[in-house]
Amino acid sequence: MLCLIAGGVGENLKERIISMISAGKHRGEDSFGVWTDEGVLKSHDFSKVYEIPNGRIALLQCRLAMTGAKDFTQPFYNQFVLVHNGEIYNHVQIREYLEKRGITFESNVDSEVILRLLEFLIHEKKIPYIKAIQESMKLLNGDYAVAFSDGREIYLFRDPIGIRPLYYSPNGFFASEKKVLWSIDEEAIPVNPGEVIRLSREKVEGFKVFDIFGLKGRFFPYERAKQSLIKSLEYSVRIRAGKKVGVLFSGGLDSSLLALLSSKYADVTLYTAGAEGSQDSEWARRISEALGMRLKEYLFDIDDVEEVIPKVVFAIEDPSPMNLAIGIPLYFATKLAKEDNCRLLLSGQGADELFGGYYKYLEKPELMEKDLTELGEKNLARDDKIAMLNGVEGRFPFLDLNVVRTALRTPLKFKIRDGIRKVILREVALELGLPEEVAYREKKACQYGTNSQKLLQKIAKRNGMKTREFVEKVFREVFKRQ
Repeated sequence: MLCLIAGGVGENLKERIISMISAGKHRGEDSFGVWTDEGVLKSHDFSKVYEIPNGRIALLQCRLAMTGAKDFTQPFYNQFVLVHNGEIYNHVQIREYLEKRGITFESNVDSEVILRLLEFLIHEKKIPYIKAIQESMKLLNGDYAVAFSDGREIYLFRDPIGIRPLYYSPNGFFASEKKVLWSIDEEAIPVNPGEVIRLSREKVEGFKVFDIFGLKGRFFPYERAKQSLIKSLEYSVRIRAGKKVGVLFSGGLDSSLLALLSSKYADVTLYTAGAEGSQDSEWARRISEALGMRLKEYLFDIDDVEEVIPKVVFAIEDPSPMNLAIGIPLYFATKLAKEDNCRLLLSGQGADELFGGYYKYLEKPELMEKDLTELGEKNLARDDKIAMLNGVEGRFPFLDLNVVRTALRTPLKFKIRDGIRKVILREVALELGLPEEVAYREKKACQYGTNSQKLLQKIAKRNGMKTREFVEKVFREVFKRQ
């Protein structure tokens, strides 16, 4: 269930709730739901937002329906209140576990298992709130950002990698995107992966409850590492693919491997975007033909790029030229998928950080762990926000915790050898059937492989500015920020 979640604590929240819905409903235009300590309103008609109840604590959702009942809108509420953005891939197994223990459900929505699991741990197991959230994070397999409340305080947490974005303010508000908090003149601070933030009228405080590097354990010998990678990646793709899925495709190792694996389980279309003559576009055509898979491409020119720059800046909420240059082809590819009625896209994000894909790792391999901890806010938040602008959900099979665990237990010598990066991933790709030219292709970064960086520089020059100066100007204009 992809959506906007937001809310907060304070006095007379109604006007701020309305502003937050208005600023963030692009993340979920199917329906909205608001719970406050004075009442509940859920509707498919956004003109009714002015009827929402006032209150001193509030949780809300604007829903883009992906999983479960199309007519069910959060928040879930009874003794506790919960809103969730993301997907729980093992929700069926958790539901079965809880039903055997007498827990009942009101919907088939995957989000509900988070609430029922927390209720079970808190009421039946008598576990304190923070500890219950920690135990839940060990059991949930998914991409999630959650707000959970007992009616007095709000608890925020994200999946251990930080795949879905979530922000809070020092004054006790939260939202899926920065611009939603900016709309009520609040600062936006990321909830760190593996962290719980507690919001109350008195204070805001954080607790670290999950360390991704706790998955490390003993290093695997080579054959076990390879077989573990194959099994975990196949499983990760299978649970994320559904019956119909797209792959963000560049013709490189990571996206080609996802395309090959997902074709075992789903009807797959490959989506790519780049300037005519760009390396990624040419390779995408070549490799999709070699794999015998359907490719749809968006070829953009300088006028296309200039037109969408404000939209992409609006999505990424960042005046970084690099993030904009990466975001432009992603915007066109997700727009193409939406027009093709493909709502799910698999992405190769995370493979480089886990298996040593960047050139800098040859000299400083210790940066891999640092980059993994920063992946959520640096890359994944950007990709999530752009995809959601087009009503598309990005999923990241390399970042399943089983794949991450395998990567952390794989020695560096199996990842980088004789100047070759991602060695074990390339060898797995060959074993699974990818052609050698794909498995060992050295791919350019997205902004260079698609030529978006070059076009952005030309547009800035045409406006008499350097690239950074131009992007910062657009950012100020879009958000009216100094």
